[in-house]
Amino acid sequence: MKTLCSQRPGGATEALMVVALALMVALVFGNVVARHVFSTGFAAAEELARLLFVWLVFLGAIVALREQRHLGLDLLQARLPGPLRRLCAVISHALMLWALALFAEGSWQQSVIGLRTYSTVLGFPQLLVAGAGLVSALAMAGLVARNLWWILAHDPRACVPGQPAVADDSDSDSDSDSDAHGRTGTGQ
Repeated sequence: MKTLCSQRPGGATEALMVVALALMVALVFGNVVARHVFSTGFAAAEELARLLFVWLVFLGAIVALREQRHLGLDLLQARLPGPLRRLCAVISHALMLWALALFAEGSWQQSVIGLRTYSTVLGFPQLLVAGAGLVSALAMAGLVARNLWWILAHDPRACVPGQPAVADDSDSDSDSDSDAHGRTGTGQ
């Protein structure tokens, strides 16, 4: 089964996340080995890994929102008739936009402060840390606003919580004997 909210994952954001995670693993693992084997460490590894982790989390939040993978409770909305379900979705999207506006404002304020403060070891501006929140808030606000527009326009691409799932031909279990190309086997 596939919900109407399912979207194809993008590539650039996920690629950045993979790079950030790989760098984090390399930095932390390299620092652990250096400390235990050579009794020394790379002082900047922890600071850089922390920066990458912050960006990884905020980029992950964007991807989760885009793919409708954030936790949600739609028990009530699933039982409502279509028009009331849409009304609940409009109200919840308006509240999300308000919360994201507060998040963006706070991130902007932290970014301005971060222009004048620097990290302890590497000396990069703390704007790089606070900027992750600002980028995330703006990207998520765009995604929520787009979906709100789709809901209001009755666009079939709209994701309305509680909306029933639709059948997807690619998830069919009836062709369990088929291979990756959709051909059914003859038993051998």
